[in-house]
Amino acid sequence: METTKIKTLTEEQLARFAEDGYLLVKGLFTSDDVRVIEDTFEEMSHTPVPGYFEPDLSGATDDPLKRFPRVMHPHRFNDVAKQYMLHRPVLDILADLYGEEALAAQSMFYYKPPGSRGQALHQDNFYLQVEPGNCIAAWTAIDAANEENGGLLVVPKTGDYELSCPAEADSSESFTSHYVKPPKGEKAVPVAMDKGDVLFFNGNLIHGSYRNKTKDQFRRAFICHYANASSTHINGHYRPLYQADGTPVDRELNPDGGPCGIEFDVPFYH
Repeated sequence: METTKIKTLTEEQLARFAEDGYLLVKGLFTSDDVRVIEDTFEEMSHTPVPGYFEPDLSGATDDPLKRFPRVMHPHRFNDVAKQYMLHRPVLDILADLYGEEALAAQSMFYYKPPGSRGQALHQDNFYLQVEPGNCIAAWTAIDAANEENGGLLVVPKTGDYELSCPAEADSSESFTSHYVKPPKGEKAVPVAMDKGDVLFFNGNLIHGSYRNKTKDQFRRAFICHYANASSTHINGHYRPLYQADGTPVDRELNPDGGPCGIEFDVPFYH
């Protein structure tokens, strides 16, 4: 006899995600979960991992993001990162949002130290190129995130906004070069988050982050991206994907290079 999966999210939450393109879930990671992630990436911050994490440990740089760059794909070399990329409470919510199982495609860790630049507004599926379907991000606050320390910005109701070719970002404010202008009449709004909160948003939602204007606060975040199990294509930088039990699976390479019709010179990864 076939059993019906009990939904984790309410119908109101599902409707909110469909309308706004994002959903904030409070306290999805316990304080113990957050502490394990904190400790793991604090230890990692002192040791370069070529190709994934390459900090400047010389003490000679004025750019805090050179000393604390983001960690790319830590699940490929760290068991704790892979464990939390496949965190069951996250996967249960993703299954509700997708209406099917999710496949994990990417993990990242942002230290975002005091004084560091933010990230200009952009759309994730421009880079992941999940088809058919879409990617969904699970953005977990390891520190409380707000307007002062570089918290997230979202443009509500752009979850169904078509993927746009980016313009050039302001390099004095953004550490990435792409900028997607919000639709006419729409603007970015802040999302305040506490430790352990998770913001889920789909790959078309326009979003970014503030500069960290504080002098003594990091704004650490553990961020993962997922694809719907029925997808058939994804950008090659996100292969292989992973099922909930950690089994790797593959999807066809999406060769389109985004809607601008050219391949990217430098992989963006998010």
